[in-house]
Formats: sequence, C-alpha cells, structure tokens
Amino acid sequence: MATRFLNPPGLSKGSYSHTAVVTGGRTVYVSGQVSVDETGKVVGSTFAEQAERVFDNLKVALAAGGAEFRHVVKLNTYVRDLTSAKVALLREIRTRRFEGHLPASTLVATPALVHEDMMLEIEAVAVVDDAGA
Repeated sequence: MATRFLNPPGLSKGSYSHTAVVTGGRTVYVSGQVSVDETGKVVGSTFAEQAERVFDNLKVALAAGGAEFRHVVKLNTYVRDLTSAKVALLREIRTRRFEGHLPASTLVATPALVHEDMMLEIEAVAVVDDAGA
C-alpha cells in the first residue's frame, strides 16, 4: 500500500493535508464519534474534555478495525458553536494525538448535534496495509 499526503502549490498550508492518495490497502470507515462513555452517557462539560474523549473513542473504534491514527487518511469534524478558540484547541489536541500525521480534513460549524450536551463529532476513514500493518 502506498499513501501520499499532498499540499500542492497554490493551496494554503495548515494543520492538515489537502489531498490523500491511497493505492491498495484495506479501508476502515469510522462512524462519527462523540463524547460518550460505553453506557452512552455524555462525558465532559468543557470543549477540551469532550474533544479528548472523542479522540479516545476514535482510537478505540480505529483499533476495532485494525487501524491506528497513523492510518487515517480523512477526518470530518463537526463542531457546535464554532469559535477560533475551539479551532485552536482542536488543532492542538489533534496534532498531539496524531503525532504530526496530517490527514486530509474537513471542519464544519454546526448549530446542533444529536444531543444538546455534545459539542463535537468526528468521523474518520483509515487505510491499512494488511501486509505491513
């Protein structure tokens, strides 16, 4: 499997890649993860607490498919009541969890999520090379 993350000339550089090109491998699709525990209870009263839990849940979901953060090629993130402070905090947490890996990424501001206490939701697509996983 070959994966290339590209930031072509003419596009801005950020905390993500504009393009992910994957040849071969097994694809793992992770449903949107929110800040809930295994009983379905919302965890965290601050954006930071919820973001950490969402990344914890993503890690568990990826592992169930035989993947890790380094295998993620695309993230879609939905944030309720988005502010520049939330963007900065989300980038810091994502960068720490992904250890510098920069998958293609979309961030969408939304007025609401499925539960009024939830502040963000993140879904992921990962590609794993079964031969070298």
